[in-house]
Amino acid sequence: MIDVAEMQPRAAMAKKQFDPLAKEIFTLKKQLNAVILAHNYQVPEIQDVADYVGDSLGLAQQAAKTSAEVIVFCGVHFMAETAKILNPGKIVVLPDKDAGCSLEESCPAEKLAALQKTNPNFWTIAYINCSAAVKALCDVIVTSGNAVKIVEAAPKDRDLLFVPDENLGAWVMEQTGRPMTLWQGNCYAHVEFRRDAILKMRAQFPDAKIVVHPESLREVRDLADAVCSTEKMITFCKHDPAKKFVIVTESGIIHRMQKECPGKEFICAPTFNVMQLPTDNCRCSECKFMKLNTLEKVRDCMKNLAPRVELPENILKRARLPMERMLEISAR
Repeated sequence: MIDVAEMQPRAAMAKKQFDPLAKEIFTLKKQLNAVILAHNYQVPEIQDVADYVGDSLGLAQQAAKTSAEVIVFCGVHFMAETAKILNPGKIVVLPDKDAGCSLEESCPAEKLAALQKTNPNFWTIAYINCSAAVKALCDVIVTSGNAVKIVEAAPKDRDLLFVPDENLGAWVMEQTGRPMTLWQGNCYAHVEFRRDAILKMRAQFPDAKIVVHPESLREVRDLADAVCSTEKMITFCKHDPAKKFVIVTESGIIHRMQKECPGKEFICAPTFNVMQLPTDNCRCSECKFMKLNTLEKVRDCMKNLAPRVELPENILKRARLPMERMLEISAR
């Protein structure tokens, strides 16, 4: 389990001198009694004003325990929905209402419900990268950081259905030996990594460790020195004696790695359509949805308390059950 207490407040770590926009955000945060949560893939300037930066599990844990009256969720829509599910009485705002997710879009609730009807013995495990409506149809939620543990704890007499990421699901099956029916969805930003590009990185940087996110294709995972969630990537790089790492996930995480692992070098892996060796113009993987959020939009959503995340009461109550089951199993 990730100890939320160990997730250092980013605002406390930031420099004493802030630009005017950051100062305005800190003033608004105090006035609103707000907490700013940012995913590891957010742009550096947002990470630097956030109270906490982390992966989906760490941010869900933080959202569940916050005493703030307003949650400013700098991530994508399903993450802000998750915060609302765990804090139905709090105001949750998202800097850009269009910050979505290809995985979320791949799994409409009505199509999942139709599949579930084909097998009454399905026990549905949903990766957190899905809508609140999908969460409400599921038995338990997982993140890339706790999926193996939760699948191992799943009922032995049930047929497991894993949605919506087929690559994460395949990796979990490899780790656990539990057969699962996999929904055919993927993260577009991670499937852009391919074997040939990673092999070129291995040849160019033979002393570097290759660290891969499990949403990547198996042909990429098989080349990794470590396959892990973004939070575990940071832990791995902190404690591994290597001084150089090729990071195979969305490039936003490099900012945090550089701050928390001084003296080490982090290299973004190129996507499949950039077959030359890395240069200053290398097109590394970026999630177009994560990058919709800007510091100006963070300020504006705090000033206007909008875009606000709202969910129907029945969805809030039903989706909370698998979220709480995830947090309870993660705490064991």
